[in-house]
Amino acid sequence: MQLSGQAVEIMDVTLRDGEQTQGISFNAREKLHIAKSLLEQLKVDRIEIASARISDGEREAVQNIADWATSNNLLERIEVLGFVDHKKSVDWIKEAGAQVMNLLTKGSENHCRRQLRKTLQEHVADICKTADYAHEQGITINAYLEDWSNGYLNSPDYVYEMMELLKNSGIKHFMLPDTLGVMSPEEVFDSLQDMLNRFPWAHFDFHPHNDYGLGTANALAAVRAGVRSIHCTVNCLGERAGNASLPEIAVALKDKLGVQVSLDESHFGPISELVAAFSGKRISSNAPIVGEDVFTQTSGIHADGDKKGGLYENALHPERFGRIRSYALGKMSGKASLSNNLDQLGLKLSPENFQKVLDRIVELGDRKEAITTTDLPFIITEVLENDAFGRIRLMNCTISSGWHLRATASIALKVDDADYLATGEGDGGYDAFMAAIKKILKKKKIECPKLLDYEIRIPKGGQTDALTEASITWEGNKGKNVKTIGVDTDQVLAAVRATIKMLNLKIAEISTDSTQNLKVVSR
Repeated sequence: MQLSGQAVEIMDVTLRDGEQTQGISFNAREKLHIAKSLLEQLKVDRIEIASARISDGEREAVQNIADWATSNNLLERIEVLGFVDHKKSVDWIKEAGAQVMNLLTKGSENHCRRQLRKTLQEHVADICKTADYAHEQGITINAYLEDWSNGYLNSPDYVYEMMELLKNSGIKHFMLPDTLGVMSPEEVFDSLQDMLNRFPWAHFDFHPHNDYGLGTANALAAVRAGVRSIHCTVNCLGERAGNASLPEIAVALKDKLGVQVSLDESHFGPISELVAAFSGKRISSNAPIVGEDVFTQTSGIHADGDKKGGLYENALHPERFGRIRSYALGKMSGKASLSNNLDQLGLKLSPENFQKVLDRIVELGDRKEAITTTDLPFIITEVLENDAFGRIRLMNCTISSGWHLRATASIALKVDDADYLATGEGDGGYDAFMAAIKKILKKKKIECPKLLDYEIRIPKGGQTDALTEASITWEGNKGKNVKTIGVDTDQVLAAVRATIKMLNLKIAEISTDSTQNLKVVSR
């Protein structure tokens, strides 16, 4: 089903509903930074940023965002959750500088009777009292019908009567949440089509949750039914299994239904990484659109098909999202996988050396060793017994740390045929090591790349002597970052190994005779 030409409004609720993820709390500065990125760069239509009357920190966050939004003519796109409490939420929101309140009401008879212990008529009277006061204060009102999906399935007459009683309340958007993620796409389509037909005067939003993994599918069903406002979060943040994913919904709406969305797809990756950094919840490597591995082909057959004509590509071209396609190296690698990686590095090998390197990659993959594109030059160096990417060697390293003491590191480094000694202090062993390394790099007039991400992984169930993998991402040239991996039973030394690997890449890159080195490798 195509809905070409029709526009769908996207509302991001990461800063409010996303904070209901276990263990997540954004501070005022983080909320402002995310809000700016969502509205200015990603170009989301609306954002919900906080809940009224929660804390002083929430008030500060709303004030900061509202001040910024006012100066950029974006205030009407900032929304705050409020409660049916007559003046309290309204006054809180107004004093914080916002002008749109999303009123949390009860969309199911079960919630109304058992949680509020009120009749529908009593609840609606309270809603109208709060809404009337909000309008007097110049606050725009939208309303969540909390637990609407269960309400529609179990007590539809309650939902119908509630809508009729609120017809003249001045509510702008009626926001229908699948609060517990219980609906299937068919149920979403049928129920929303029914709501739209019964209440043509109402503007409905759909707010999906992902308990059955159906959040994106349900969002598409809602749009097919006629809803034109969809709620979602970055990185699927939200309570329990989370909310529906913003990039998944936006891309599926565009590609599968042909509708217009306002979002700038090239910013999906940066906003996802920003939210991951502030939330402490890492992005799954296979998350659609934004995952680290989703534009990586592993099978040698797939790499061969792509090289011969893009046979294993689809409409999700990585370039749409500011990404590039890559080809994994491991036991499933074929000639095309290696060839694609060599092309990216600008390296050429003789047929004999090509086969030697490929055999070594398959051997390493069979041993379950992690191999990345940045490992390839070192594999070539090892197999062909050449020093092109092994010019920096750590000869000795002593790192010590203690309770309430700054860590220290002493290192002996060989660069080509020259020996260097250095010591450093830091907040932890690795920080001390980097302080020592930078002293040597300064003598060599080499600038150390900026460290962007540092991840330590130990196998689940691993014992105290388990191998540790340190994965470090460094800022590269022209926006192309570099990831190096080190493995050791000591997590600090694993990071040290990853760093030495990075330095060898760096020195090969900037060396005036690096071209000659590559020629030697290519023989």
